[in-house]
Amino acid sequence: MTLFDSPAFEGHEGVHAFSDEKSGLKAIIAVHSTARGPAAGGCRMWPYADAEAALTDALRLSRAMSFKNAMADLELGGGKAVIIGDSRTQKSPALFEAFGGCVEQLGGRYWTAEDVGVSPADLTHARKRTNYVAGLEGGASASGDPSPVTAEGVFRGVQLCVRRALGRELDGVTVAIQGVGHVGGYLADKLHAAGARLILTDVNAEQLHAVAARTGAHVVAPGAIFDIDCDVFAPCALGGAVNAQTLPRIKARVIAGAANNQLADPETGRAVFQRGTLYAPDYVINGGGIINVAGEIRAIELGEAFDPAWVDAKLERLTRTLEEVLDRAQAENRPTHEVANEVAQARISIAAEKRAAA
Repeated sequence: MTLFDSPAFEGHEGVHAFSDEKSGLKAIIAVHSTARGPAAGGCRMWPYADAEAALTDALRLSRAMSFKNAMADLELGGGKAVIIGDSRTQKSPALFEAFGGCVEQLGGRYWTAEDVGVSPADLTHARKRTNYVAGLEGGASASGDPSPVTAEGVFRGVQLCVRRALGRELDGVTVAIQGVGHVGGYLADKLHAAGARLILTDVNAEQLHAVAARTGAHVVAPGAIFDIDCDVFAPCALGGAVNAQTLPRIKARVIAGAANNQLADPETGRAVFQRGTLYAPDYVINGGGIINVAGEIRAIELGEAFDPAWVDAKLERLTRTLEEVLDRAQAENRPTHEVANEVAQARISIAAEKRAAA
């Protein structure tokens, strides 16, 4: 199967492979769309089984960023970078400097930020070779780690979905969180403060027990999280958590989390709908982080200080957009992910038409 035949290709504008023998860098940057503006999306470092797995992940994540940025009403397109490697053992300043050089080669068509396996500290090294980096710390325009803002958006989305599906507030609601890294950990704190009962899992035992200790959560093995008797299942790890094998085991009335590409495929999304479970489309509910990044890009381009009020206004609008998607799905008796896809694609198409006319 060629790149263009891949089901994940879906009209990408560009797919770029980079390598640097000296640092060991092997990276892919996928640019799905620049119709609404320069592509923006984080950089993920992961020990992929092979290059094909890395490519598929980059393509799927890039497309999701186009949709996420459109639904967040940002003047940004969608892109994503993946670095093949184990972030626990293979990071180096030289590797991220080389990655910065790769981003620079795209000449501003793609802005990068942190994602799984990559921190703001890592990207300070990339910044030595390119200005197209956001999510950094220090300086008037810097916004810092976007994870807390992502978590705040997901928290608001979970709250909205619980009100709609269960007719109650979060106090006493049981939430099973799969993955308590940067975003999942912050989300756990927010849910705990709102009175939710938490059940957590993560492959990082040290991190898992630290979050559990401060939230009073119950801990289970990674594979057991799907069998928990809970009200909300919150996927906050890697994609594909909701699939043909796991869905029959999930008892929650609500699926709402921070992970990208939570549904393994469209058929799974339809199965979620048919069983009466309310699903918050991932690229709508988890758009807080890219809003924060967009605020930094905006500040850099305008030569101004970062404006938290601009970010909060966009985050509030994002929550209303999620509510509009849920309203339309209910009115049309359709899966929420299908409605969200249509809205996002329409926004991108309109922008593309305007750009072509100009």
